[in-house]
Amino acid sequence: MIHDQMAHQGLVRPERDRVLAGVCAGLGRRFGLDPWPARLLFVLVLMLIPGSQILVYPILWILMPSERSLYQPQPYPAPPAPANQV
Repeated sequence: MIHDQMAHQGLVRPERDRVLAGVCAGLGRRFGLDPWPARLLFVLVLMLIPGSQILVYPILWILMPSERSLYQPQPYPAPPAPANQV
């Protein structure tokens, strides 16, 4: 549910341009920034609120879906077995 909402808003962790989990690269992509300026801005913002990096990054890591999980085909359920007719 939360993953779907974040994916709908464009907040996904990309497969490419990751350093750790792809959170900053995903935020940068969402707001139209390259990954490295997005990382720098993320660190600068978190330095304004001491200790927040310990909470914010892991929470975003958990909440933001990965591109891989969005594009994996979902397996179809097996068709029901035919009933024996007498």
